[in-house]
Amino acid sequence: MSHTAGIRQTQKLRTRQALLDAALVLLEHQSLSSLGLREVTRAAGVTPTAFYRHFEDTAALGVALVEETLGSLHGLIGAVLAETGDSEERLDRSVEMMARHVGAQPAHFRFIAREQHGGVGPVRAAIAAQLLRFAEEVAWALGQEPEAAGWSEEDLLMLGGLYVDHMVITASALLEAGPAREREVIRVARRRLRLVTIGRAHWLDEGWANGVGRA
Repeated sequence: MSHTAGIRQTQKLRTRQALLDAALVLLEHQSLSSLGLREVTRAAGVTPTAFYRHFEDTAALGVALVEETLGSLHGLIGAVLAETGDSEERLDRSVEMMARHVGAQPAHFRFIAREQHGGVGPVRAAIAAQLLRFAEEVAWALGQEPEAAGWSEEDLLMLGGLYVDHMVITASALLEAGPAREREVIRVARRRLRLVTIGRAHWLDEGWANGVGRA
């Protein structure tokens, strides 16, 4: 790549990031469905024409924000799941990791919390796809443990989904609580995870996995 081409590519990436950052600031006070393209370009200091060099529309910009927010978490969660220690210890560490991430990027997670059930279909779908990927990654990690003997892939995915849903709820609770109540939110999150873990230990007890309970 020539020096000039490298400069152009750097400037292109900066413009794209400026659009994402400007949108995120504006989304602190409104939903994506009400966000105007000209609002974003004005806040980013670029022309509407420049916007279309990076995004087809505001929905595509929203999908990029989803990827920016949740995409980076895959490596972090994967690292936690790969650590030594029992599953409860690793899940405890995952709560701490989530708290740090939410604390570092509150605007990103407020956007996810608002748009997960919002009015922009492609963004809802992007969030759902990311959360399913998390559930699959957690299910795979849990499936490597001795405790997973006898578990079906369907049940492991269900368990992974429970853990992921819990993390989403925890992230929302952290946003609502603020720094003053963060430790309490983490404490409650850990207790809830332990409750799920206890249930996991008894899932294969006679009858439970088939949904009929014990006689």
